[in-house]
Amino acid sequence: MTDFFAYADLTFPEIATLERDCPLVIPLGKDYDLSKLASALSQPPKIGILPPLPYGWGGSGLHLPERLLSDLLRNLLDSLQEDGFSRVFVLTPQELNLELDARRITLFHPSQTAASVFLPDFEQRNKVIVIPIGHTEQHAYHLPMSTDTLIIEAIGKGVAKAMPDTAYCLPVFPYGVSTHRQAFAGTLNCDGRAFEDFWIGVVDVLASRGFDRIYFINGHGGNHSFLVNVVKYAGERHRRVFSATSWLYLSGPEGVASLERHRQSRIGGMGHACELETSLILHLQPSLVHMERAVDEVDFIATPNYYMDWVEGGALIANPPWDDDTVTGAYGASSLGTAKKGEYWLQAAIAEKAAHVAEIHEQQTRREAKRLTGFGLWGRS
Repeated sequence: MTDFFAYADLTFPEIATLERDCPLVIPLGKDYDLSKLASALSQPPKIGILPPLPYGWGGSGLHLPERLLSDLLRNLLDSLQEDGFSRVFVLTPQELNLELDARRITLFHPSQTAASVFLPDFEQRNKVIVIPIGHTEQHAYHLPMSTDTLIIEAIGKGVAKAMPDTAYCLPVFPYGVSTHRQAFAGTLNCDGRAFEDFWIGVVDVLASRGFDRIYFINGHGGNHSFLVNVVKYAGERHRRVFSATSWLYLSGPEGVASLERHRQSRIGGMGHACELETSLILHLQPSLVHMERAVDEVDFIATPNYYMDWVEGGALIANPPWDDDTVTGAYGASSLGTAKKGEYWLQAAIAEKAAHVAEIHEQQTRREAKRLTGFGLWGRS
């Protein structure tokens, strides 16, 4: 009997101990018959199921060119193989034609017989389409690989619930860019170029369907610079679409004030698997937190123009090896995390993003009204 386990619920030390011939599977969508998956893999003792891709493939409602999806999936599979896993696969519906060679398993998926749907549906036009992007990466000894995904999913859903007439939230996307992945077992990486191309493709599809307000909300620091490029490219490519992103969450004046109001750590105590992220996961998914394993790491090599905290400080931008500053994968004072602080900071993050949504809506409304007057170059035939 095959035991299926959720890869993203594990910590990276647990992934480091997995047998390297344990099959690991990235599904496109949910609700496959896992007994047939076990048969396709010759009934191994265990199979690790990674977070499914919620869209991008035919039948998902938001279909991208297959080249964009294939490039991203190849990078994810390569990440696992670089860590020594020898049996890594993408599980896809039968009708797809992705160029993944032997690393692909095809099974029947409910989308193959379901009526065609669009994601988002056309009733959501004139709303801000909120796109939460997390990641599956190490979060020290005590937090799950799904930390970034769980947090940004809760923020996105909170915004849509608070602003049902203004915001619509897509399902959370659980993969991003990690250039530091070699140091810690199990961290995946989409690669920056494939990541950018994928999200520009998403904007292309949304714009073609008449959606003109897009907000990428990001739960993983490694995604940020690439999402900035995405919105820059999108702004030129789709001149009547307002696409935006921002640095993580709790990064604006009110968000930073909410951190300062309740944080116990000094500068350097909030970076990664830290007081903030530990608090949020203690509130959202306490069963996945192992506080007995938490280790505080605040010995980041800091200089006046380059130091670590939640809102990165100083004028210098750099990307030195994580191994220089952390043994456990943490940056910050994780032992200070509490569920009570997590509940407070989650609500503050939702309020911050809701304010951004309102501003994006206002920007697009006012800009489109100005264009329609024939302002400047818009008045030329």
